[in-house]
Amino acid sequence: MTPYSSPVGNLHIGRVALPGAVVLAPMAGITDAPMRRMALRYGASLAVSEMVAAGAFETGHEETVLRAEGAGVAVHAVQLAGNEPESLARAACLAEAAGAALIDINMGCPAKRVTTGLAGSALLRDLDLATRLIAAVVEAVDVPVTLKTRLGWDDAATVAPELARRAEALGVKMITIHGRTRCQFYTGRADWAAIRAVKEAVSIPVLANGDLVAVEDATAMLAASGADGVMIGRGAQGRPWFPGQVAAFLRNGLVPADPPLAEQRDVLVELYEGWLSHYGRELGMRCARKHIGWSLAAAVASAGRPPEMATGWRQRLLTLEDPARVVTGLRDAYDDIGWREAA
Repeated sequence: MTPYSSPVGNLHIGRVALPGAVVLAPMAGITDAPMRRMALRYGASLAVSEMVAAGAFETGHEETVLRAEGAGVAVHAVQLAGNEPESLARAACLAEAAGAALIDINMGCPAKRVTTGLAGSALLRDLDLATRLIAAVVEAVDVPVTLKTRLGWDDAATVAPELARRAEALGVKMITIHGRTRCQFYTGRADWAAIRAVKEAVSIPVLANGDLVAVEDATAMLAASGADGVMIGRGAQGRPWFPGQVAAFLRNGLVPADPPLAEQRDVLVELYEGWLSHYGRELGMRCARKHIGWSLAAAVASAGRPPEMATGWRQRLLTLEDPARVVTGLRDAYDDIGWREAA
């Protein structure tokens, strides 16, 4: 058998060395501390916090502070969003003081509530403001600063290469590019080849992001983009082991099997209990609902069962108000999926 030659090596983000080049993306309401810990356990090279609004973080807003929590995360990376340089710098200092080893600046979120406030991907329309924001954060902290953005606001203004050059000149240590414009949101296909222009514009590491949903997608994404690594977002929903599977594939060329259903069940139960502990009972139960739906869909898919089976169990479980009954229901659901798989 011909030895497998990985297209990527380990990432070095400034002085921070990572064991691989497969990163779990920051996703609002998803990549909280329990989810990040689980992804790292299964082999993700890095897991970035969900987006943290700088102003709310400064004032100690409870849920915002929870989003920046990194207890039990080996390399704690906090993503900040904002449009005011001094505020963003103060938030970065607070995150660093709380243990963040990396600060990521969000210039890619397409949500209207973010772009209306001239943050996220709205900054692709004002590179001078984007430059001031980056400079303020880099000057404020001692830890490496990274940047996540998109190709541009729309197809007529794909400014990512210029933004990347400015960011590198200011001291940013890594850039992640989602291969869509803001106006695309999440429609169509991510343009992995367009990311190559950013890679060619800078010498710091570049990650490719967007539409990596199967293990084998990683090699095509890397070949098209020329990137140094990959960032996985929606492909990890309900599958916290997926970034680790991709990392293993890039090391040895073999596609890992999904965890057994019993292990998938135990992962979801552990996460569910983690969300209750992290957020408290009421908020924890609400946060868990979307993850339960995604996890059941992943379990049914890995067992080769029809999607309707996950839908039925999801409808039953999400009407339960008692956490103990939810856990019992989860065990029953996975037993049912496993029994039908064996049958």
